[in-house]
Amino acid sequence: MNILKIRAELRNGRTIFDLPLRVTFYARVSTDKDEQLNSLENQVQYYTEFIQSKPNWIYIPGYVDEGISGTSTKKRDSFNRMITDAKAGRFDFIITKEISRFSRSTLDSIKYTQELLENDVGVLFQNDNINTLDTDSEFRLVVMAGVAQDEVRKLSERLKFGFRQAIRNGHVLGNDRLWGYDKKDCVLTINEKEAVIVRRIFDLYANARLGVRRISQKLYDEGYTSREGNEFNALTIRHILTNPKYKGWYCANRSQTVDYRSKRKVLLDENEWVMYPDPNVPAIVSEELWGRANALYKQRSKAAKAHQSAAEYHNRYPYSGKIICEEHETSFHRDVLKSAKGEKEIWCCKVYRQRGRAACSLPQVRTAELDSIMARIFSDMCVNKELIISTFMTLIKSVPDEHDYSRDILRLEEDLAAVNAKKDRLLEMSMAEAITIAEFKKRNDGFNKDIQKIEEKLEALRLEEGKSRRTADDFNKIRAVLENELSFRNGIDSELAATVLDRVIVKKDSEKSNVHLEIHLKLGEPRDVAYTREKSSFMVTRC
Repeated sequence: MNILKIRAELRNGRTIFDLPLRVTFYARVSTDKDEQLNSLENQVQYYTEFIQSKPNWIYIPGYVDEGISGTSTKKRDSFNRMITDAKAGRFDFIITKEISRFSRSTLDSIKYTQELLENDVGVLFQNDNINTLDTDSEFRLVVMAGVAQDEVRKLSERLKFGFRQAIRNGHVLGNDRLWGYDKKDCVLTINEKEAVIVRRIFDLYANARLGVRRISQKLYDEGYTSREGNEFNALTIRHILTNPKYKGWYCANRSQTVDYRSKRKVLLDENEWVMYPDPNVPAIVSEELWGRANALYKQRSKAAKAHQSAAEYHNRYPYSGKIICEEHETSFHRDVLKSAKGEKEIWCCKVYRQRGRAACSLPQVRTAELDSIMARIFSDMCVNKELIISTFMTLIKSVPDEHDYSRDILRLEEDLAAVNAKKDRLLEMSMAEAITIAEFKKRNDGFNKDIQKIEEKLEALRLEEGKSRRTADDFNKIRAVLENELSFRNGIDSELAATVLDRVIVKKDSEKSNVHLEIHLKLGEPRDVAYTREKSSFMVTRC
């Protein structure tokens, strides 16, 4: 379930225990003493039994850190794994003892609970009686970072209430620069000069059945431009085509804000939109034309997504779509033959796979054979191998390697620890009301920027340190690897071969034991290749 639906259920009187949720727990102790570990065992037993006792809940094994401090989350493996699993959608709800279980830093605890909410995962802090799925409990979390955040929430609610009242009073809200309309005092009137362009867009799309990009070019050729004098943006045309206002309808609730702090929005399903004919919105095109245009738009969008999915599947293997049957002008499809010796990747004509040998007599093509043939072609293409190797080795050796990186890294790590300590002291001052919320925010933001800069420098230094550790022996090994790879004695990687391969045509005169191929590279002339296949080997007779 997502956050919006859960909160809707809670507002309707249901409790968290009534909802079908996947629930896990997090437990931690700060030392590895016997009494603490015993406490940890009790926590694990309690939470396991507690979750499993709820008939509507699905138990997900919990996450436990033993003898780990709560000051930082860097070395808390189970905690970090829990955050990763939450982002992967493996559970909906976490139960833990108290906010300090997440971190002794209140700011960190708030950060992680908000991050979990952004991924539709709630947290119940039992001792603190805070359930982040409850909007009022969310407020209790935020108040720890400052009362000012609640003002943002109240402002958001007041704005939503104002929007609803304005709509009831017949005021049109939304974009003040909507194409085809003039808007004054929340009332729309048709701008005939722009309305001509809107009608032309619908005509070209629904009647002439042009695509969005072609419409943009057509409009420009006809003298119609954007307000800046440029071609119409494809996104603008899509918005015009799908906006119900152009047929005289009101449309709202297409998206909803999940979190007022991050302003994160989710797009709602079309069946959740609020749409109806609105007398306050004058139509520019007929409902019939708008309907035909949008039916075509959905049809094309569905086809585009299907094509994208097919392309993603199509490109899973390097030779996919590149091996063509000359007889039927269709592609060869991948298959795997399994035997006692292992698996063997092969390719055969689509017609053969559908209707058998009687429909297509061309033989299968083996990936291993193609790799060997492509290795031979690559070897011919690499005329001056020594020049390639020498150039590459010169580039590697040009990397600077004389520097005491460990000293600089240690200094930066000390700087990072010092800034984090300042952040903790700043938070203590804020909670003791020694400084204002505004001052806290300003100084805390400054510390965060300092931390980001230090971490970026650390990452760069560690990369340079890794590069500097190459020895003369390393260079000899690199040269040996390059020489071996460029000899192509062990064949070639299929992905590398596919980078220069345009297509392979399996010729009509091919037989099971004598295969004839026409290999087209992305550069150069086609190559005529013939090879003789035996039981466990093959020999190229012409290349």
